[in-house]
Amino acid sequence: MSAATATPAPTYAGGRPGAGRRALGGIVRNLLVLLVLIAFMFPIFMILMTSFKSRADALAVPPVWIFSPTVSNYTDVFKLYPFAAYLRNSVLVATLSTLLALIIGIPAAYALARFRFRGVNHVQFWILSVRMTPAIAAIIPLFILFRRFGLTNSIIGLVLIYLTTSLPFIVWMLTRFFEDIPRELEEASLVEGSTWFGAMTKIAIPLARPGIAATAIFTFIFSWNEFLFALILTSTEKAQTMPVAVTLFIRETGIEWGYMTAVAVIMMIPTALLTLLAQRHLVQGLTMGALK
Repeated sequence: MSAATATPAPTYAGGRPGAGRRALGGIVRNLLVLLVLIAFMFPIFMILMTSFKSRADALAVPPVWIFSPTVSNYTDVFKLYPFAAYLRNSVLVATLSTLLALIIGIPAAYALARFRFRGVNHVQFWILSVRMTPAIAAIIPLFILFRRFGLTNSIIGLVLIYLTTSLPFIVWMLTRFFEDIPRELEEASLVEGSTWFGAMTKIAIPLARPGIAATAIFTFIFSWNEFLFALILTSTEKAQTMPVAVTLFIRETGIEWGYMTAVAVIMMIPTALLTLLAQRHLVQGLTMGALK
């Protein structure tokens, strides 16, 4: 058959086979993602909006969508309540407990990842099992122990309890990150005369920095939002944190939704800023080991 009489190839809309189907599938996926995003962001939007409502608008049924915004809820929580002290306590407790847990947890995780000894797998499982223990199961003996040593209603007591509960999580997470680092890099450093401590500080920790950042953020958020231990082990503004202080607005006459949502917004700001500032490290840390 000559070239002049050859049957022409079929043409498709959009220039490529299946292009229309792929475009439609992309639109559907984007719509689903948008719906999921709206579902997750709507409670945060409601909290933010209610924090700028007056008491009458906050209690209105059905909800008021158009109103005159006010910042009195934010100013009143600091004028009428010692929320500056609560905020200071939360910052101190979350920061100190996270730093101490990292200082102790990084060498422990590195040792579990690099040194093979009898029962190492059992040690790792025991560390994880401590993290899985419900807080309510340990609160009574911990309260008795802390009261005997005079650690109740103190910043040091909360730092110790958060350090104890965060350390298993940090060790378990960082062990996985250190295991993903090629051992040959550290062995080359040892051949050059370095020590295991030098290999850890100069090679392993810099390479695992994204994982360490991600673990630190999760640990800080846990300490920042923790409620049960802070409720049982503290009683005054001397050591009470923001999550416990929110309960001040639950009264017999009703809930002060304006004040409560204002404090909720204040509590979200530090964690949101920390996550945004460390976003690059957080994404890298969460994806470490996903691709070999």
